[in-house]
Formats: sequence, C-alpha cells, structure tokens
Amino acid sequence: MTTQARHPLVEDYLNRLWSEAARLPVDQARANKLAGLTFAAFLLAIAAVVIVALDIPAKAQRSAGAAIGRAGFTVSGYQIVGLNRMERSRIDEIVNDELSRAAQDAGTARAPQPLVDVARIRERLLAFGWVKDARVSRRLPDTLVVDIVERRPAALWQDSGRLALIDSEGVVLDRVPVNKMPDLPLLLGPGANRQARQLDRLLAGLPTLKPQLASAAWVGGRRWDINFQSGETVALPEGEDAARAALTRFAGLDKSSGLLGRGVVRFDLRIPGKMIVRLRRAPGETIAGEKPRQG
Repeated sequence: MTTQARHPLVEDYLNRLWSEAARLPVDQARANKLAGLTFAAFLLAIAAVVIVALDIPAKAQRSAGAAIGRAGFTVSGYQIVGLNRMERSRIDEIVNDELSRAAQDAGTARAPQPLVDVARIRERLLAFGWVKDARVSRRLPDTLVVDIVERRPAALWQDSGRLALIDSEGVVLDRVPVNKMPDLPLLLGPGANRQARQLDRLLAGLPTLKPQLASAAWVGGRRWDINFQSGETVALPEGEDAARAALTRFAGLDKSSGLLGRGVVRFDLRIPGKMIVRLRRAPGETIAGEKPRQG
C-alpha cells in the first residue's frame, strides 16, 4: 500500500500534539502535589488563626506561671538599690502596678515570679529623667531587685519662667520650685540645656573662672553671655572655638589685672581681638568727656 505523504506543517502539528499528550500525566501529578501543599498551608493558617483567637499560648503560659507560683515562687517583696535623689514613690507605683497585673493574670493573691514582666518595669523606669539606667532581676524564691543608676544634677535650667534640674548632658531631671533652688549654675533661655556640654567644655580649662560662674544665658540660639557672681557679664562670640579663645584670653587678663570685682557691668568680647567695657554709673553721673547740663 502506498502511504500518502503528509504536508510538513501537518506533520509538525501532529508531533506537537503527541509531545503534549506524553507530558500530561507528569503535569497532572505536579498539579496534584501543588494543590495538596496549598491545602496544607491553608489548614496551617486556619490553625494559627484559631490559636491566636483563643489566646492559647498566653493561657498556657499563665497556667504554667500560676503552677510555679503555687510551688512557692511568688513575689512577696522587692528591694530598690541605688536610689538617692529620685522619689521612691514613683518606683513603687510602677513595680506595684506590674505585680498587680501578674497576680490578676494568674488569679492568685501574689504575683508568680515567671509572670512578672521585668522588661516592662525597666522600660517604664527609663522614662524618668532621673534614671540613666535600670536593671530589674529576680531573686528566687520571692524577691525582685530594682537597681537604679541615677543621673547627677549639674545645673539649673530656666525657660519660660520654669525651673528644672538638668545633668551634664542637658537631660531634664525634674522640675524645681523657686524656693527650693539648689546651689548650682543657672542656664537661661530656650535650648540652653542642650548646650550644657558646650558650656562645660568652655569652662573646663579655666579653674579661676568656673567657681565664680553665677549663670549663663544662651542668646538667640547662637552664643553665650556669661554672668559672674561679682555682677559682671561677659559676652562671648558665636562658635565654640571663638568663644573658647575669647574666654581664655579674658581669664588670663583677669588673673594678671583683676578684671572681675571692679564694678564693670559688661565685657563685650564678640569682636575678635577687642574688648569693649561698659562701666556702672550712678544716677545723674555724667559720662567721661560729656559736659554737665546747665539748669
């Protein structure tokens, strides 16, 4: 029998059909496997939603914590270490709040040790300006230890009529009533607390001037006016380097000539290499070179 020759395009089309038909079982198996994995992932997602909705992990944790508490590991007291200036009542409030929460979660009179969130206590303590660092630990079987590292007050800061204690970094520690002002240098003006470190650097190498400091005003957010206990004001130029150079030169002149304590009102050092002096005048006193007025 003679076989009729096929057109090349028909031959190519039939070959593609046979090839695709041969791959069908493999593709079907892969599709079945993918569908199975998708369904398993769906079941896992549903299970996770149910666990979260029913609060199963938290309930299991609370049950375990309550059981440990019944074994004798409950908090019957706490110890505070390192407290010097900060009011103890603020720490008591935070610790007692956490102990009450833990006891309520466990359904017991006292807080089980495992259910007390010491990290939460520490986080709340660090919100206080006085607290530079804090560590809260468990002393088994029944005690918490709260270890406080306090900031040290270095100056007073007055802004908008309010007084506050600040440390050497300018961190506000607490508000201070005017009638209870400690004997510390006074910083004046908006943002002066954030410049406390700069002022400390300016005075660090001037042991003769630093003990005489009464206050310092941060002027216009750019420079310092230094006020001394003897009543004089020294106006410093802008820029830390320029201010340091001017103040160092002034300290040298004061040491050699005694500038402070002579009744001068103001020393203006803002112009490089110059010092403009303003003297105090009595009422009605004429300025040198000025002719008296005739009545």
